[in-house]
Amino acid sequence: MKDFCMFLSVIGRWSAWALAITLGVSAFAQAPVRLRASIERVDQDSITVKERSGEIITLVVPANLVVSEVYPIDITNIKPGSYIGSAAMLQPDGTLKALEVLVFPETSRGAGEGHRGWDLQPQSTMTNATVEELLVVSGNASRTLKLKYKDGEKTLTVPTDVPIVTLKPGDTSLLVVGAKLFITAEIRDGKPTATRITAGRNGFAPPM
Repeated sequence: MKDFCMFLSVIGRWSAWALAITLGVSAFAQAPVRLRASIERVDQDSITVKERSGEIITLVVPANLVVSEVYPIDITNIKPGSYIGSAAMLQPDGTLKALEVLVFPETSRGAGEGHRGWDLQPQSTMTNATVEELLVVSGNASRTLKLKYKDGEKTLTVPTDVPIVTLKPGDTSLLVVGAKLFITAEIRDGKPTATRITAGRNGFAPPM
């Protein structure tokens, strides 16, 4: 019960809290939430994590947990036709300034396509889209990208200090004490349960 209440406390920082109040816990169990955390303890069927707010939560680790490894790549890997996701801040001129960029593996093309609000920082957004054009090219790389998605397009600027990453399949060997995680979780059978984890290796933190 303590972990369930702590989980709801974390949820309370997002709009899902209103959903839980309105529809009840059983309905909320179908509404995943995002956690950014580091592992404090690993047990056979669970992990205990410290969320970025400082809260400690124990999450069930189910047999069908999906684990991905995130690792850094160079910006030259972003080319016309790349499918990317970027947390960003809206600028006064209507363009986006990236906080991070994820170059999706080809197998994940189309995942989460579109532009929406995001919770990496206050007022941040997330855009999952295809790179239609490199607008400003220096050498073999561009830090200004024209993005196209099914309902529109955006111009994204990528500062030099912004992490650029990609993913590959991982497994629970990444879930060690101290590992940095980006977690999708939900309530299952009354318990906070991890459904998808993106983990860095050797202390690397998922930037999304």
